Amino acid sequence: MSEVLRRGFLLGAAAGTVGAVAGAAASPAAAKGGEREKRPARVSFHGPHQAGILTPPQRSTAFIAFDAVAEGREELADAFRTLTERCRFLTAGGTPDPVGITAPPADSGTLGPQVAADRLTVTVGVGAALFDERYGLRDRKPRRLRAMPSFPDDDLDPDWCHGDLSLQLCADNTDTVLHALRDIARHTRGALQIRWRVDGFVSPPRPSGTPRNHLGFKDGTANPDTEDARVMDRLVWTGVHAGEPAWTTGGSYQVIRLIRMLVEFWDRVSISEQERIVGRSRDSGAPLDGQHEFDTPRYAQDPKGDVIPLDSHIRLANPRTARTEDQRILRRAYNYDRGVDGNGNLDMGLLFCCYQQDLVRQFETVQKRLAGEPLVDYISPFGGGYFFALPGVKDRTDWLGRTLLS
Repeated sequence: MSEVLRRGFLLGAAAGTVGAVAGAAASPAAAKGGEREKRPARVSFHGPHQAGILTPPQRSTAFIAFDAVAEGREELADAFRTLTERCRFLTAGGTPDPVGITAPPADSGTLGPQVAADRLTVTVGVGAALFDERYGLRDRKPRRLRAMPSFPDDDLDPDWCHGDLSLQLCADNTDTVLHALRDIARHTRGALQIRWRVDGFVSPPRPSGTPRNHLGFKDGTANPDTEDARVMDRLVWTGVHAGEPAWTTGGSYQVIRLIRMLVEFWDRVSISEQERIVGRSRDSGAPLDGQHEFDTPRYAQDPKGDVIPLDSHIRLANPRTARTEDQRILRRAYNYDRGVDGNGNLDMGLLFCCYQQDLVRQFETVQKRLAGEPLVDYISPFGGGYFFALPGVKDRTDWLGRTLLS
């Protein structure tokens, strides 16, 4: 390990001991209740699972993919230990630097003299490329992890795809997210190099219920109930019970999809046609055969799709049959806005993220059902990747990736 990198890790570790539509990871009951005001200021960093998966979505996010440039497994493990200490400090909040310390600051100070916890969560995943010959991890790869393929309606840009490591930062304010990103990037420099990054946000519910995406529709409405532990064990968490290596217990497969929305084209479509494409009322979010957002579509009473078209997004994504119940995914998606492209067109869309126990059984099965749906004329997936969200950190002696790298 280089002396410069080692000094950076030691300083970070010493200071760190201070302590196709926007979806939500909240349960249906929480989404109905508007409980943002009741949430605690801090989200615990410790537990069997990482925060930021079942956590109700915060307002701001950044998704970052890194390439590992550490020289060997020991140096990579040092990077993960340092990453853990920075995450533990940042999510707890506190004073950046003890008075009188003359060494380089342990914190960049962009938030002022006090680092606000601000419900910051950090979720770390590993990509399939990390399990090549560089670090001797080939025999430890999660059973279902591979590089994200290109689906029929994709237009993937290699510069915006894949990575050795994923980082999901979420907080109630944008400056908290950016501060955490700068802090983590500085303390892991020399071991992890940013490959791509997209910032996102969740709009306030308008007028109530689930937030809207850039197409103007509510979504995330049909997410499984995150408060039901049995459902989460069946759909989200993995481990030996799902045929995976023992070290993966408590982790989950993460899919990130960067989806540009052709909003200027979409805005020329009549509202009634938009609703038939999505399968929901734009105003209320209710299915076209219902009155309220959380009404269950009655597909059995509409076998020919006279009310909710057979090729509508919600009908293809979630047919609501007993056979497809184990194919459901947990969505945690955000809007993004990157200004305009080189042709002067608005560049905005969806930073789609979902978690599941099995990539093929869940995400890929749903994705194949959506192939060729009418909505594909108005969206263009261009990046993202498959990652495995690591198990949680059990206590202050534990660190992210310990069960993988030890």
